[in-house]
Amino acid sequence: MKFFVLAASVAAASAAALNEQFDENWADRWTTSSGKEDLGEFKVTAGKYYNDEAADAGLQTSEDAKFYGSLTGFDTFSSEGKSLFVQFRVKHEQDIDCGGGYVKIFPAQADLAATDMESYNLMFGPDICGPGTRKVHVIMDYNGEHVENKKSISAKYDVDSHLYQLTLSPDNTYEVAIDGEKVESGSLYEDYDFLKPKEIKDPEVSKPDDWVDETQIDDPEDAKPDDWVTEKQITDPEAEQPEDWDEEMDGEWEAPTIDNPDYTGDWSAKRIDNPEYKGEWVHPEIANPEYVHDDAVYDYADFGALGVDVWQVKSGTIFDSIIITTDEAEATAGVEAFKTLAEGESAMKKEAEDAKKAEDDAKQAEEDAKKAEEDAAKDEEGEVDGDEAEEEEPAKDEL
Repeated sequence: MKFFVLAASVAAASAAALNEQFDENWADRWTTSSGKEDLGEFKVTAGKYYNDEAADAGLQTSEDAKFYGSLTGFDTFSSEGKSLFVQFRVKHEQDIDCGGGYVKIFPAQADLAATDMESYNLMFGPDICGPGTRKVHVIMDYNGEHVENKKSISAKYDVDSHLYQLTLSPDNTYEVAIDGEKVESGSLYEDYDFLKPKEIKDPEVSKPDDWVDETQIDDPEDAKPDDWVTEKQITDPEAEQPEDWDEEMDGEWEAPTIDNPDYTGDWSAKRIDNPEYKGEWVHPEIANPEYVHDDAVYDYADFGALGVDVWQVKSGTIFDSIIITTDEAEATAGVEAFKTLAEGESAMKKEAEDAKKAEDDAKQAEEDAKKAEEDAAKDEEGEVDGDEAEEEEPAKDEL
């Protein structure tokens, strides 16, 4: 069933480095990773709900409790001086409980199957595991070390399609959008620990021993009153040793204690400003000799492959519409195409839900009618039995 017209994109007609729409020839472009054994099988399907069944087909995980690993290559390119757009559609149709929905982007690979799946440039997308982990990963490689965004970005975890988009810009900023709406952005310098700090605490300096940083002290002129009672419990003055108390058998008798009626509470001296206070000591800083500035932390010299490398407890996630491009117009077109898809998917889902409701309502009406007939029959039978009883009553009187 098709609710809206959406033309299928073909990789060959795209200006993007990668525009994967999973047509009938998708398997010719994708390679299974040899890095793990007993990987789960992918299948291509549009799922239960879609706008156009053929155009909306995507790569779906199909086996529970499995790792998945598959890669595709594309013409290598550098993002130097350009904005990079990475976007793809994810649909957790299985109502995911625990599993990844992200992609990894690698440098060009001589052997896709043998790719080290941890040697990626970028890892981007949702990761779900129970209510405690529902985040969007934005992990970037910097000088051989994977550095994760310090902000917490919430992921979608319902059963509908969602479009995840990452933009890296030449001004060293980034933006994460979901379904075409920005959810996070910022400076790569501020939100990632790529570079060592510009300044460090001077290792040659330490706080003086006589430095006073206590803001208040007890008032030395304040003393506890002589009649102040701090004893909470006292021996009960009315208690007496029982006459039959045997010290040899019962031990030494001790009178019980009671709350002290004269107790006035714990005493503490009044607090006053410390006349010796010198202020908060601040450790002097010096230029970090290990700091090296990088004008282009956004830039990668080599992009050439993309992989889906995830674990899923319950399978069913669909990956589709994977675009890697430096062309903003193509990224924007991808967002618009997604909105059309999402509208059609939602319409089909609503139609199915309405049909199911109508079916359930009809079934309930049938059950109600049947019950009404049965109740009517029981009432009629009861009336007949009552009439018969009335007819028999005079005969008993005659006896």
